[in-house]
Amino acid sequence: MTSFDTIRPPEKELIEDCVHCGFCLPSCPTYQLWGEEMDSPRGRIVLMREAREGAEVSDEVVTHWDRCLGCMACVTACPSGVQYDKLIEDTRAQVERNHSRAPADRLWRNLLFELFPHPARLRALAPLMAVSRKLGMHQLARRGGPLPRARALASLTPDTPLRKSFKRLPERIEARGEKRGTVGLLQGCVQRVFFHDVNVATAKVLAAEGFDVHAPRLPRCCGALQMHTGYDSTDLARATIEAFESCDHVVANAAGCGSSMKDYGHLLREDQAWAERAKAFSDKVRDITELLAEAGTRAERHPVNMKVAYHDACHLAHAQAVRAQPRELLGQIPGLEVVEPEGWEICCGSAGIYNLLNPEPAIELGRRKVQNLLATGAETIAAGNPGCAIQIAAVSEEMGQPLSVLHPVELIQMSIQGGSRNGKR
Repeated sequence: MTSFDTIRPPEKELIEDCVHCGFCLPSCPTYQLWGEEMDSPRGRIVLMREAREGAEVSDEVVTHWDRCLGCMACVTACPSGVQYDKLIEDTRAQVERNHSRAPADRLWRNLLFELFPHPARLRALAPLMAVSRKLGMHQLARRGGPLPRARALASLTPDTPLRKSFKRLPERIEARGEKRGTVGLLQGCVQRVFFHDVNVATAKVLAAEGFDVHAPRLPRCCGALQMHTGYDSTDLARATIEAFESCDHVVANAAGCGSSMKDYGHLLREDQAWAERAKAFSDKVRDITELLAEAGTRAERHPVNMKVAYHDACHLAHAQAVRAQPRELLGQIPGLEVVEPEGWEICCGSAGIYNLLNPEPAIELGRRKVQNLLATGAETIAAGNPGCAIQIAAVSEEMGQPLSVLHPVELIQMSIQGGSRNGKR
């Protein structure tokens, strides 16, 4: 007897890996906020086990699962190797298929997924967002009022010049010098519209390091936001595999996208036609810093005289265990001083669309993160995920101490181009 359906339920063997030791507690953001056992990883795993055994999946139980940021800091902390990432994603998919949410909650979630994974729709809204920001609507939203989720959406409007939201990346960029391989570059959904410069820098750095870059317009999205929230992402996963499986490597420059593509083998494990293809594809996926560190750099670096605080994006540091590589690459840039904030392992509160679903804890976590970053005295933050960049920029602006946020690959491109950003002196 179980309260879960038969479509990829959280696996009993993975649940039983948890020995309830409590090593995850200090690293869990929500346990740090509230000190509630059911808002810790081991507490949520207990609820998963009980649901597998037939316990009711009530609104209260779902709330505890919803409160999880999915940051995977517990995966890093766990001495038993509990794969909490797989457990929470499978559990959330069960919730979205089988649990009746309040109509307003369901409507809001559906609205977000009808918008963010669709670059064309984001571009259509870009002029309105630009006008909204010029009128200071993001600042008004931070002052409070009704509809906290809608306020959160308004307050997190990225400060992206409108012209950049409509720029396109060439689908093919040839390697400089001797070719080292062909890399498929996922352009992403939010990334391509609001962080076009990051995609440009990624393609240019890869080309400078000897890789042909294949950056197709499709797929529009890899399905990361859906996978992390429990919505069905299998069609997007299949489309992504088809688009890139002929490449030597597949590169992501957004931490959430990279972690999801590396997890396609688990997502499609029950699909006989795709399981092996998904696993082979996931084995090719690399974060941009991961691939550059593996391949070794050959393009000359020039000085970038700047003090930078490195922010560990959760789906890079915890979900992918990519921590040393970005620091190694930044350390190769002459003149660049890299400093470390306290509490690196605690999430900034972005977590995909978490800050739009749970704005109150997200803003509290954001303020803690920004305070730690400001304490380093750095003038710029290096972060490998668009959600983190938006969260840190918005919260620091709200706190009256705005921080500039760059992707590590932008700093690498500045160095290769002689200390300029994206080739502009």
